[in-house]
Amino acid sequence: MSWAVEEWKEGLSSRVLQKIHELESQVDKLKKERQQRQYQLETLEAALQKQKQKVENEKNESAILKRENQSLMELCDNLEKAKQKISHDLQVKESQVSIQSGQLNSCKKDIEKLEQELKR
Repeated sequence: MSWAVEEWKEGLSSRVLQKIHELESQVDKLKKERQQRQYQLETLEAALQKQKQKVENEKNESAILKRENQSLMELCDNLEKAKQKISHDLQVKESQVSIQSGQLNSCKKDIEKLEQELKR
């Protein structure tokens, strides 16, 4: 088959044949270069898709972490409110204990006075 491909070249001058050979070599070289670039392009496209998937995964992870963070912040706020309420309740109870302690001391003094009056 190659003889049929080469048949059209018969009768051409050596200078023209040399130029044809140079052009064919250049075509082969360009084909190889094109194949290499096509391979590089495919490799880069695959890498790009991999990076896009990685970015998408990281976005999803980030969204999950943001939701978790928001939930934890709300929990912290609720715990802080509960702490403040408990602290307030404790102050109220301490105040009540102080008042009752004062009342107890007053009652003790009254009892001591009454006991002394009884002894007289």
